[in-house]
Amino acid sequence: MSLKFISTPAQLISMPKKLIEVKDVWKLYEMENVKVPALQGLNVTVNKGDFLVIMGPSGSGKSTAMNMIGCLDRPTKGKVILDGEDIAHMSEGTLTRIRGRKIGFVFQKFNLINSLDAVENVGLPLLFQGVPEEERNERAHKLLESVHLGHRLHHRPTQMSGGEQQRVAIARALANDPEIILADEPTGNLDSKTGAEVMTMLRELHEKGNKTIILITHDVNLKRDHEKVVYLKDGKNVEHL
Repeated sequence: MSLKFISTPAQLISMPKKLIEVKDVWKLYEMENVKVPALQGLNVTVNKGDFLVIMGPSGSGKSTAMNMIGCLDRPTKGKVILDGEDIAHMSEGTLTRIRGRKIGFVFQKFNLINSLDAVENVGLPLLFQGVPEEERNERAHKLLESVHLGHRLHHRPTQMSGGEQQRVAIARALANDPEIILADEPTGNLDSKTGAEVMTMLRELHEKGNKTIILITHDVNLKRDHEKVVYLKDGKNVEHL
């Protein structure tokens, strides 16, 4: 006879909070009337407090996985659950607002706007959430100072080094105080020393800033033994590379 266990309130509190669930997700792209699978049954759960590393070689489906986990795209098959709701049932406006509050993005190519200075770049996510200009500027100043760029507030991206641009991108990702930071190859365009500094910053955000971090990378040297790792090959979860 099997036993049934009833969770006590204390046990329920200790259960990990699921932030994003990717369930048996397929993504097919049609190229010249041929359907090409980028993902084939991907399964990933992001819990609050994770430092999750999505790892795989070029062509493994990492970028498509990032788009799914970051709720930037919708799957061909399967489910992506954000805030307990399948994104397939959300309007684009609702999804954009929830994603804007919940996830901060850091990209390999920085994705800064060259016509804007550092303060204006960092304030963009706040602008999209309807935050008044004075409040945007005040928060952007504080965030840039926190990433040691207080002396670069009114410099444009073209006046900064790659490492400085990536720190602006990290500050921008923190603008709306999201639960999750999703970093796509954040060291890919940086030298090894600057890349190590960026990784230190991400780990400090995880350990001291209580942020959930999702790192997309092909570099096996970036992960640490205690970090949760998902390996991808040919768009599928695999045991290891």
